[in-house]
Amino acid sequence: QVQLVESGGGLVQPGGSLRLSCAASGFTFSNYPMSWYRQAPRKERELVAAITSANGNTNYADSVKGRFTISRDNAKNTVYLQMNSLKPEDTAVYYCTYYYQRRYWGQGTQVTVSS
Repeated sequence: QVQLVESGGGLVQPGGSLRLSCAASGFTFSNYPMSWYRQAPRKERELVAAITSANGNTNYADSVKGRFTISRDNAKNTVYLQMNSLKPEDTAVYYCTYYYQRRYWGQGTQVTVSS
C-alpha cells in the first residue's frame, strides 16, 4: 500500500534551516509529481512547493520563494524540502503528497520556528 513518511521537522530559531524528507513506497515514485503542503493552526492547508516527475521542474508559493527548495531522488524514492531563513510564520505541520485517482498524504512533520 502507499506510504509517505515525513521526517526532519523540529524546533528552530528564526533565520535557521531545516531539511524535511519524505520517503515514499507502494507506488512508482519516479512517475509522479510530488508536493509539500503545510497547515498552520486555525488555517487551511496550503501548497508550499511542487516538483514534476520527469524534468524536475519546480514551483513555489510566493511566501517561500527564494527560501525553500524542493528536490527529489528517484533512486531513493524520496522528496526533500530544504527550508532556509525560516520565519515564525513558517510554523506548521508539513505534509508530502501525491495524486493518483485521489490525493495521498503522509502523517506530517511539525516545524516550529520560535526564539
